[in-house]
Amino acid sequence: MARIAGVEIPDNKNVWVALTYIYGIGVTRSKNILNSIGVELNKKVKDLSDEEITKIRQYIDENYKVEGSLRAEVASSIKRLISIGCYRGSRHKKGLPVRGQRTRDNARTRKGPKKTVGRKKKG
Repeated sequence: MARIAGVEIPDNKNVWVALTYIYGIGVTRSKNILNSIGVELNKKVKDLSDEEITKIRQYIDENYKVEGSLRAEVASSIKRLISIGCYRGSRHKKGLPVRGQRTRDNARTRKGPKKTVGRKKKG
């Protein structure tokens, strides 16, 4: 397995798919990286030479913020929103959708499983 940006990428996948295992690199960015370096998109990771792996590693380090530094930046942005007390920050704090989605019916991903609230039957 090749190790790029602190992540072990799988050997048996195409290079453009394997690069998406790195936090901060999606399909488009992965294809752009490979095109700018000149590596075939459909080449398997196990077929890459050491030289090509080092080129990919260097290109990503020089041009993109990925993994730990990106996660830290995102976390600090959210902390900033919470500390200034803006609407988006309060939504993050409460664990509700931030970008205006409705919460009456959906938003189960952010809110978690349903908690029934109601009255008990008189007995």
